[in-house]
Amino acid sequence: MTQIRVETNILQANDEVARQLKEKFRAKSITVINLISSPGAGKTTLLEHSIPRLIKKYRVGVIEGDVLTTRDADRIAKLNVPVVQIETKGACHLDANMVLKAANQMDLDNLDFIIIENVGNLVCPATFELAEDAKVVVLSIAEGSDKPAKYPTIFTRAKACILNKMDLLPYSNFSLDEFYQDIKRINPQMKVFEVAALRETGLDSWLEWLEGMMVNGGQKD
Repeated sequence: MTQIRVETNILQANDEVARQLKEKFRAKSITVINLISSPGAGKTTLLEHSIPRLIKKYRVGVIEGDVLTTRDADRIAKLNVPVVQIETKGACHLDANMVLKAANQMDLDNLDFIIIENVGNLVCPATFELAEDAKVVVLSIAEGSDKPAKYPTIFTRAKACILNKMDLLPYSNFSLDEFYQDIKRINPQMKVFEVAALRETGLDSWLEWLEGMMVNGGQKD
């Protein structure tokens, strides 16, 4: 049972840093989104096709989390938005201290949104608060419709799900009925957006929802 106490202490310490960081973000009227998925679900591609539309109205910064390499951050930097890379060197998730250090490298007075692209993993990132206003889980058609049932924690805690690569549906055995039945059972309040990010289909509703999440209407002092 010592293991449980250690885990609890780690999460409590993380949550306290996240609480203080969230107060900082709130004071700056910054909306923070924690994007979580398994590797290859399409988080970076989603950002590549969402950010150009988002920055027409809002100031966006990105925190990129990866075990190694700056490849995703390099892709996002091409969109001409501020991006900070976190390399976890083996850790399977970001924690609040990592996000705090990254946020300290950003000009928070000139941001409306911070989007955190977490390390590719459906398990570890689910329990760590990062001072976000919402967790958003990205699931691709190629991964299978059983993922909400197999990994319920993130689907319970997420406010929205991007069901990505919808253009692959005719070529897969993904069951929309099974998926939506599990979502209804696990988290009936969660918004689901059917998207094919690479083809830029289904993005309108997702971006409208993001705008609706804005803290204090996104107004800076």
